[in-house]
Order: sequence, then structure tokens, then C-alpha cells
Amino acid sequence: MDFREIILTQHARAHTAEVGGADLSIQDNVLRELTDEQIRLCPQPGFNSLAWLIWHMTRLEDFGANFILAARPQVFDEGNWAVRLNVSHRYLGSGMTDLEVGELNQRIDVAALLAYRAAVGRQTQEILRTLQLEVLGEVIDGELIQRARAAGAFGPHAEWVPSRWQGKLKAFTLTHSVLGHSFLHWGQGDIVRSLLGFPSL
Repeated sequence: MDFREIILTQHARAHTAEVGGADLSIQDNVLRELTDEQIRLCPQPGFNSLAWLIWHMTRLEDFGANFILAARPQVFDEGNWAVRLNVSHRYLGSGMTDLEVGELNQRIDVAALLAYRAAVGRQTQEILRTLQLEVLGEVIDGELIQRARAAGAFGPHAEWVPSRWQGKLKAFTLTHSVLGHSFLHWGQGDIVRSLLGFPSL
């Protein structure tokens, strides 16, 4: 098994088994037996809903894999997803206010959200299969950050996000935005699941 197979395997585990044929799907385990309404619920103050967590991790993966690594349009822009998801904004979710989070939880179409996540996962798998290694050594510079801002990546309360990326290699996008970030939030999702009264992983 080479490094590309390892990355593809790890990525697949953060998605439903239908996306990458993972031997263990964390997504499927966290969401098992939950209804759409339960996925929308914030179990108590200070916790996000599973719907918001899925939205946020998927938007970041879509942006990181497509806009940053592959320099291509995001899945979000190619499938009329804003309408299908019934959402009013396109940014990545960082810095959203409680009011915005509550609105998203109420409005978002959960079936469409899971379909969007699957579409992003499949596209990321295609990108990872053909990604040129030299791309990972390129720097995320100020010009790319400005293009990201123009593309609506950062919400009005998330101006701290660009400074976290600027100056880093695009390898950071692969290891953080495309891979590690989803595992972080699925860990939170497992806690939310237990607070909803379901056994955790």
C-alpha cells in the first residue's frame, strides 16, 4: 500500500461506506438509527447539531479539495446545491452566530445535505487519485487568500481563518481541511449522538 492508498482509505472512513468502500465508516456509525429531526437538534447549549457539523466539515472539504488543491469549481457551485440544501449562504461555517446556526438547523434539507456530502466525497476521491505531489509543496499565498475571500469562503465573523492558512503549504489543506478536520468533528458528533440518548461508537 503506497501513501496515496493510505490517504484514500483514511478519507473514505470519514464518509459513508457508499462513497469510498471504507472498511469502517465513522459517518455511518455516528448517524446510525437517527432521524432527520434528531440530526437537526442541538442537544444542549454549547453543542452544535449533527446537521451543522456535517455542513461545516463538508463545506471545508469541498473548498479545500477543489478550490485550493485542484483549482477547480467547488461541488457546491456545480449542482445547484444552495437551492437543494435550502441554505442562504455559502461560506464555510466558521464564525457563524448562534442565530445563523439555528436558522441553518431549521432550514437545511437533511437528505440533500447527506447527498451533498457524498458528492463532495466522491469528487475528493477523484482529486486524490490524480493529485500531483508538487502541488502539496505550493504555498497558500495572499493572492490565493484574496481569491478565496472573493469566492465567499469566509463569513463576516471569520476573518481569523485566512491567517490560519496563509503562508502554509497546500499539504496543510490535504492533512487538515480534507482529512483531519472531518475526524475532529465526527468525534464531536459522537458526543452529540450520546447526548441525544443513543450509544456512542
